[in-house]
Amino acid sequence: MGIVEKIKEIEQEMARTQKNKATEYHLGLLKAKLARYRAQLLEPAAKSGQTGTGFDVQKSGDARVALIGFPSVGKSTLLSKVTNTASESAAYEFTTLTAIPGVIEYKGARIQLLDLPGIVEGASQAAKTADLILIMLDATKSEEHRRQLEYELDAVGIRLNKSKPDVVFKRKTTGGITTDEFIDVLIGTRKYIPCLYVYNKIDSISIEQLDKLARQPNSVVISCELDLNLDYLVERMWDELRLVKIYTKKRGAHPDLSDPICLRRGATIENVCIGIHRSLGKSSKFAPHAQKVSLQHQVQDEDVVSSKPNVKCPIAPQV
Repeated sequence: MGIVEKIKEIEQEMARTQKNKATEYHLGLLKAKLARYRAQLLEPAAKSGQTGTGFDVQKSGDARVALIGFPSVGKSTLLSKVTNTASESAAYEFTTLTAIPGVIEYKGARIQLLDLPGIVEGASQAAKTADLILIMLDATKSEEHRRQLEYELDAVGIRLNKSKPDVVFKRKTTGGITTDEFIDVLIGTRKYIPCLYVYNKIDSISIEQLDKLARQPNSVVISCELDLNLDYLVERMWDELRLVKIYTKKRGAHPDLSDPICLRRGATIENVCIGIHRSLGKSSKFAPHAQKVSLQHQVQDEDVVSSKPNVKCPIAPQV
């Protein structure tokens, strides 16, 4: 029996098993087996070194956003609207058959938007390399599409809008983590990625339906056809990516506000040094004009760094 057949057999047994206290242990074992088989199913593709059929696109820019959805939900149109990238679009299914990259320039950052094929099963692996996932949905269709996409991503080890479990072995009578979270930690190959659910074609639904979709957590409602709410979508993407802008300043000159260094929130002075030149991060000595900090000092959005001669690492924030 192959791995795919074993996975299907376990899923069928889980569906037949009633969930209660008596079956909790048995279901936990089945989930662990299922996770192990799924990991084995993905390993050969990861180790073979083959690039596949157009899904392998070099990561570039300050962050990557993966755009995922069923055919004809408007992904290609959205890509062309927010990035000025040509991606074939049409009213029929399976127009995009390869991954199409585009670049959003926003607040000085270059954000790579990757339009993954409508054939979801082949594209979900590429989503693992993203810093944010946009699941694009047709507002005129049922929520079943959303559930199918969530299931597909979960099956390849992507956890949407969840934090990695902080596991400590300690006996507790209540609380703690779930069986699924514990299995995720043991497997160790899970990716925890924030996700926005983008509902397109809101011009074709009622005000009541629109209000309901807009109030759902992590959701943005848009219309590519009428250019509705696209600016707000890009703003939400920026917030979810948690990027900070760091400006550079030459000695005796004004800060260069046109070309910031963009890093993830929580970045340190060492990350700034490496962002400018890798050799700068080798020293832990700083002599800034405003305050003395170490390599581990966390930078804040719109900090200004400037150079000072005769120090090993001449980068430090000015406040």
